[in-house]
This record gives sequence, structure tokens and C-alpha cells, in this order.
Amino acid sequence: MTFQEAVSKRIFELCEKFNYTPNGLAEASCVPPSSLQNITSCRNTNPSSFVIFLLCNTLGITIKDFFDSDLFNPKNIIIQ
Repeated sequence: MTFQEAVSKRIFELCEKFNYTPNGLAEASCVPPSSLQNITSCRNTNPSSFVIFLLCNTLGITIKDFFDSDLFNPKNIIIQ
């Protein structure tokens, strides 16, 4: 999978874990819902670390927690 797909899957995992819809997480994080939609649909090929920080802050996790997933194992990421 691509890095963008891994980020998208991780956001969906965390939404489910913390009982958020993607739109609800975006609004609670002060991230424009369209921006999060672009990230989760992989239209945004380079999600901002600040947006990831805002999402993590809302979920009460660290950026380290966000990326602490097998989704981000280099063996699982395809470099395009």
C-alpha cells in the first residue's frame, strides 16, 4: 500500500476506536472536513504533519501513537 493509503486506513481505525465519524473528527479538530476527506480518499498525497497533530490532539494521542502501527512498517509501504 502507499503511504497515503496507510494514513487513510489509520485515520479510519482511530475514528472507529474513539467513536468518531471522519467528519466529526475533522470538525472537533478544527480541520476543514474537505481537507480530511482529501486525505482519507488519498487525493492529498502529502498530508500535513500539523493536520495529523490536530487530529491526534483531539483524540488524546501523540503523533508517535498515530504512526505506531504496522501500517507504517516500511515493508508494507510501496514507494511510488
